Amino acid sequence: MESVWKKNAPHVHFDALEGNQSTDVLIVGGGIAGILCAYRLKNAGVDCLLAEATEICGGITKNTTAKITIGHGLLYDKLIRRFGKEKARLYLEAQMQAGEEYADLCQRIDCDYEKKDSYVYSLKDRDKLQKEVLALKRLGVKAELSDAKALPFSVAGAVRVKDQAQFHPLKFLYTVAHDLPIYENTKVVELMPNKAITNHGAITFRKLIVTTHFPILNKHGSYYLKLYQHRSYVLALRGVPAIDGMYVDEADTGLSFRMCGDLLLLGGGGHRTGKQGGCWQELEEFAKKYYKNAEVVGKWATQDCMTLDRVPYVGWYAKTTPDLFVATGFNKWGMTNAMVAANILCDLVRGKPNRYAEVFSPSRSMLRPQLAVNAFEATVGLLTPTVPRCPHLGCALKYNRAEHTWDCSCHGSRFTERGELIDNPATDDKRI
Repeated sequence: MESVWKKNAPHVHFDALEGNQSTDVLIVGGGIAGILCAYRLKNAGVDCLLAEATEICGGITKNTTAKITIGHGLLYDKLIRRFGKEKARLYLEAQMQAGEEYADLCQRIDCDYEKKDSYVYSLKDRDKLQKEVLALKRLGVKAELSDAKALPFSVAGAVRVKDQAQFHPLKFLYTVAHDLPIYENTKVVELMPNKAITNHGAITFRKLIVTTHFPILNKHGSYYLKLYQHRSYVLALRGVPAIDGMYVDEADTGLSFRMCGDLLLLGGGGHRTGKQGGCWQELEEFAKKYYKNAEVVGKWATQDCMTLDRVPYVGWYAKTTPDLFVATGFNKWGMTNAMVAANILCDLVRGKPNRYAEVFSPSRSMLRPQLAVNAFEATVGLLTPTVPRCPHLGCALKYNRAEHTWDCSCHGSRFTERGELIDNPATDDKRI
């Protein structure tokens, strides 16, 4: 079940740590956020190291659909109502800056970068779309309402934003990572003040950045309440009519569409990790109905950390941790938000102000409706009298028949049938 990105990108390898090392800034986690942080810090002249437990881009990053866009669902009307126009504008500006930085970098990197229009569609609610268009126009974006005729089914419409982009994420990241100070197969097994103990030695540091998708430290920040994980699925289809543009349903359980060469990447079947969902079966049934001659040439799945208010957590891990930083909760939009995170954190670890830091601060209010849902799921998981249990915080694991894995609905950790860890926040194999 490898993604199309994994199949056709020349991999770059890094040695494991040997013995003890020291650095000013240690980055734990070698996905897109960690790599971009290391890239920004190195270019700023900061002494840094990145430690990855397995291989870089070996987790969630390799399974993205790789859309570089400000069109993060129907978000901007909600942001204006929730935080006010100014903070919504700052969120938007951060995303636009990220898109511009990708465009600049991709001029020098062969990574299939293409300009594409972005569409966020709704099956039934045109009023929602009109409100989003108005919100984007208030923020200075030339958005428009579209009928989205390229889709093989009728919709109420779509919000169209021109000149967004898509690319091959692994071709991009392997090139960016090539000369960075990275250690692969170097798992951090214990964190102490200014020291990380790994399976190959110790790394002392002045500052620490955690980019492990879901933060692995439970002691600070309450991320076990502030985040949940959402699983989604992708089919790569050959022999279907090309779709010009990138399309995503405004609903979390809807479908997404984008071309990758002559392949259509059809995404969807989503559900909270550990719960039931449509999975690949839903996508296969859709393809049989609308793309009768399609050939399935690839299938994979991914999962995303979702925050309480749909804005990522980037900055100080907690108010009480001046030398500990985090980037997490990208809410399905990891391409632009990873670049945003790298820019913010590169400033913060150097003691420089960043105009976007307050918007993305992990210490902002937790008083959102999703908090009650997360707390309920955690309580149910803890009280369910079944085995096996998740080693993260002891919740019951649910069997995922589509993927033959054991999944945690509390916080999203996943394990093979034999019990080996697949996805964090757990850091050890499951308890039988």
